[in-house]
Amino acid sequence: MLESIYIGMTGLLGYSKGLRVIANNTANMNTPGFKRSELQFSDMFYSNGGSQSSGQMGYGLNTQGTLLSFRQGEQRQTGNDLDAAIDGQGLFILKGESGALTYSRAGQFQIGKDGTIVNQGTGETLMGYDSDGNLTAFDLTGRSTNPAKATSLIKFGGNLSSTATDQTVNGIKVIDALGGEHTLSAKFTNTNATTAGSWAVELFDGTTSVGTGQIIFDNGTPQATTNKVTLTYSPAGVAPIPLTLDFSADVTSNASGTLSTLAMTTQDGYGPGGLTKVTFDNTGYLVLTYSNAQTVKGNRLALARFDSADAVESVGDNQFKATDGRLWHVGVADSGNFGKVRAGMVEISNVDLSQEFSNLVVMQRGYQASSQIISTANDMLQELFSMKGK
Repeated sequence: MLESIYIGMTGLLGYSKGLRVIANNTANMNTPGFKRSELQFSDMFYSNGGSQSSGQMGYGLNTQGTLLSFRQGEQRQTGNDLDAAIDGQGLFILKGESGALTYSRAGQFQIGKDGTIVNQGTGETLMGYDSDGNLTAFDLTGRSTNPAKATSLIKFGGNLSSTATDQTVNGIKVIDALGGEHTLSAKFTNTNATTAGSWAVELFDGTTSVGTGQIIFDNGTPQATTNKVTLTYSPAGVAPIPLTLDFSADVTSNASGTLSTLAMTTQDGYGPGGLTKVTFDNTGYLVLTYSNAQTVKGNRLALARFDSADAVESVGDNQFKATDGRLWHVGVADSGNFGKVRAGMVEISNVDLSQEFSNLVVMQRGYQASSQIISTANDMLQELFSMKGK
């Protein structure tokens, strides 16, 4: 009888542990990056009951610890550009103050006080790879502004009427090295009488000539040797700006009366800009966007993955640690077996509530059955004592 009571107690203990695991899963059903676990059961040792002929007798229920499930959870939009989810395999790598590395699927990040990107709430530093392949922090110090870039190339498009005597193109924007904007004009004078298909080009800042050049057309198309005009613009108070006027694409010179459609299409300069957005692209590169419409790529996210869930241990705060480094690998997103990064999203828990409730019923029935075994064995034991008393 006593053995039966002991076996029933092992059942109560085992199913109570199972209930605790289910409770933890259910409580974290909306926790970002949470991975459900399942308690592993096994039967206890056996004995021969004192003789070979009596057969093996079991000693109840045993638990072997929990097994984490890394099935991917649902990904949800958050509205935070620095949040990130991994579509596929991989975990983010975080570094604590002690230098210890932990891993997480909960990509909730923010910019810390020291300019690094850190894990929200706990403050671990998010790790990435620099251009030399070294594991390092993302540091935004000194990157809150994007400096101006002076114009160096001005492209034109349209038709310069071969039957016109001259044409002036206004509104040519040039940016200097300090971000100042200058509006120039270009005058095109037909010199076909001197050289067939030729045009003299002169650039003006107001009424001041900046420089001159020549374009020669063959059958309405600029010659390769003359389709670019180079000169130097020297605005007051700033460094001289070497300029190239590019007529190599989309520029023609065909007869169209006195009407010409030639105009500036693009120029490659821009003024200074402030940081407006920090996020990641699909391959894990940090992308900085500035108010001057410029984007700059930074370091690339470092990801880690494992060969077996046995090499992973949960440490709380949506983080895990490696228990066997031989089974872990590091790399970058969208390469090898690593998934893509989805910016502005967070992976939610992979808990299936219907499955947890189903498991809950199983644990409850097991607990009730074990309790009944103890009650029955106790009744039988009381009956035995009663018989002895008589």
